[in-house]
Amino acid sequence: MSDNHFKFTNSVVGLPAFFVLFLWIIYWIQIRFDFDFYQNGIYPRDFSGLQGVLFSPFIHENLNHLYNNSIPLIVLLPALQFFYPKQVLGVIGYGILFSGLITWLIGRENYHIGASGLIYVLVSFIFFKGIQTRYYRLVALSFAVVLLYGGMIWYVFPDVDQNISWEGHLAGFMTGFVMSLFYKAPEYAKPILYDWQRPDFDPAQDPFMKHFDENGNFINIEILEDEPEIISSYFNSDASVNYIITKSEGK
Repeated sequence: MSDNHFKFTNSVVGLPAFFVLFLWIIYWIQIRFDFDFYQNGIYPRDFSGLQGVLFSPFIHENLNHLYNNSIPLIVLLPALQFFYPKQVLGVIGYGILFSGLITWLIGRENYHIGASGLIYVLVSFIFFKGIQTRYYRLVALSFAVVLLYGGMIWYVFPDVDQNISWEGHLAGFMTGFVMSLFYKAPEYAKPILYDWQRPDFDPAQDPFMKHFDENGNFINIEILEDEPEIISSYFNSDASVNYIITKSEGK
């Protein structure tokens, strides 16, 4: 895969916009009709609390809670869609599922709600996957994520703030890391600068390379006495390069 695979499409903007808009619609329904969606959150180690594995990312306590989760999603979801288009649905879907299940297993006996678990999935996946690929654009993306959201790592520890679901944060971070190992990194080819880097390059047909064997040794070829052999346009360059081979005198 080359840089040409990074293409801007409508989904880069559409997916995050739809997802975040859906969160705000859910919250509007909650306050408009006075619904108590909190009981649809994750309640650890309780069978009825399993419903929150699917529903909790869409439920928020108040406007400030929703706003603080919306901003990272608007940044991280487009980055995921643009740089990892083939993995985006799996990362979101499995990220919600497995981070929710881990929260259900390790969480305190209270309702756990909010999209912060998914945010930690995205931060973790984008960071670790970019480092693993060693591709300069994705490594740069990993560093950008660290710069913007590196401070979030403190909120996976229990003693930082008892009013937040550190269990959900930890579950999301772990899930993102595991998925970065699970999903195979796409292969990013280096830009083609020379003809010999092309997949269909045949040394036997190249005007220059045909004079060398597979070990790089010059092949003794018969050269006409009257006309020199001109080998040109080997390198992919704007400058004209000619190789002239003539018969040595006395041979």
